[in-house]
Amino acid sequence: MQHGIGQNGGLGTSMGLEKAKSLLRVRSELTFLDVIVRQFLHLRETVAPKLGLLFMNSFSTSYDTVAALSNYPQLGDLKQLELMQNKVPKIDAKSLAPIDWPPNPSLEWCPPGHGDIYPSLLGSELLDQMLNEGKNFLFVSNSDNLGATLDLRLLDLFARSNAPFLMEVTARTAADRKGGHLARRNSDQRLLLRESAQCRAEDLVTFQNIERYRYFNTNNLWIRLDALRVELDRGDGLLPLPLICNEKTVDPRDKSTPKVLQLETAMGAAIECFEAAGAIEVPRSRFSPVKTTSDLLGIRSDAYELDQEFSLVLRPERNGVPPIVKLDDNYKVVDQFEELVASSVPSLIRCRSLTVNGKIQFEGGVEVIGDVKFVSRGDNTKRVPSGVYQDCETVL
Repeated sequence: MQHGIGQNGGLGTSMGLEKAKSLLRVRSELTFLDVIVRQFLHLRETVAPKLGLLFMNSFSTSYDTVAALSNYPQLGDLKQLELMQNKVPKIDAKSLAPIDWPPNPSLEWCPPGHGDIYPSLLGSELLDQMLNEGKNFLFVSNSDNLGATLDLRLLDLFARSNAPFLMEVTARTAADRKGGHLARRNSDQRLLLRESAQCRAEDLVTFQNIERYRYFNTNNLWIRLDALRVELDRGDGLLPLPLICNEKTVDPRDKSTPKVLQLETAMGAAIECFEAAGAIEVPRSRFSPVKTTSDLLGIRSDAYELDQEFSLVLRPERNGVPPIVKLDDNYKVVDQFEELVASSVPSLIRCRSLTVNGKIQFEGGVEVIGDVKFVSRGDNTKRVPSGVYQDCETVL
């Protein structure tokens, strides 16, 4: 038997969001959450009637997520679908004390990263409950990665391997230079995850060398629950995950507010906690995350398709390579991005790269082929007329 967890604690503050990123519209009128639930219901109805589903929410995402899930009565008791994350204080970057922010005390707190899934499972007693119900395997993925379906072939491989922990990895491309990569620890040759936030500035060039570090973590993880219980017991309820220190502002939407440090852990870092943990290379189709509005433009375009099983995958014509989209800071937040594509999303099925500098809006019928750059100067929004743009720079 198996269970699936969607990591859903992030607000997407880097995109200007004040709600769960999973509530963003991704295809037509469907949100990430809609697609995930439909994936789950399809699997439960066709091949895995005892399949379970959980969303790991934070104090910031719980209310909106549960409200959205109420549209699916076939899910049953919504309280049984939530794993609530812990919360920790943001640290004042100057004093190194917990930040005090009277204008909005709720901004004094943050979730401690998705590595908190392990103590949260234990503290909520969900881990023991699943073990008592005979559930042996857990699949975990990010809610913003719609390629991360529960693939039964991978479940079968994982079950037969007897490995305690399996990480899905895929080959790094130029678009993945900043993502966490797989490495081996010199002391014992265990696999480990190395994130850019853990890397010194002078080592960044080497970190981003995709020939030297060829594989990155998709954050699709397979975990044996009995093995997890053993390691949590060994660590007195915790896994010894490396801390990641992220510097932000206390109000993520206002860069003039005081700088804070958010201490987080990554769930993929647990690979180093398990002896005989493994990694498996998977196709790029299992990794379609949205971290920025540039990513959002890519997956809303015709370079991707939603298949009959509600998996968001690259079109076959892309040969596993996503288009590289670079939007400047005019579109950093979702409200601004929606103005860019208010009329239509450009066709990117034959696009290698799309760069947008300045304020523009795409008209319907824009097709981008090869490497294309649009430049708009001045404060007024310029419209990109319908037509084919191939290997060119267009100044509007």
